Formats: sequence, structure tokens, C-alpha cells
Amino acid sequence: MYEELEAVLDEHVRPLLRGDGGDMEVLEVEDGVVRFKLKGRCAGCPAADLTTEALIQSELVERVPGIRKAVLVQDISDELLDQARAIIRSHHGG
Repeated sequence: MYEELEAVLDEHVRPLLRGDGGDMEVLEVEDGVVRFKLKGRCAGCPAADLTTEALIQSELVERVPGIRKAVLVQDISDELLDQARAIIRSHHGG
């Protein structure tokens, strides 16, 4: 199933993500659920949830037997966390 899943992603999903400067990585497949993270410009994008539902999940459910759901695993980079901490400190006198 994993090879079929990757083939569908390579043909139908990744070209669209790459067109926006992004990509995706499958983290695990278990009980018909694909867990993945977005990479590049797609990582942390506010439209990520829409991308998940409208593109990735529909393509996988339609084209890969046994897949029933795709779940986005949000990943926050250390750099982004450091920026957020700096903003909070600057606004709270810390």
C-alpha cells in the first residue's frame, strides 16, 4: 500500500504543492489513516487544513484502496518558536 500511496502523491499531489514552493512527507500509515507533514512554504501555511481536506485526503481516499483519512501533523520549527518568544518578551517587558 505504501508504494501505491507514494505513487499517487508523486503524480497527483506533490506537483501542486511544489508549484507553491512546498512539499509533503508521509510520517505513518496505520489503520487506513495517513499522517503527514507539510514542508517548504506549505509548512505552517494558514491554508494547510484546506489543503489537507481538499487535495491530499480526497486524492488518497479516491485512488488508494484502504485509505480513509489523511491527517496533517503540524510541525513548528525552533526558529518560529524563538521568534514567537522574542515577540512575547518584547510586548511584556521580559
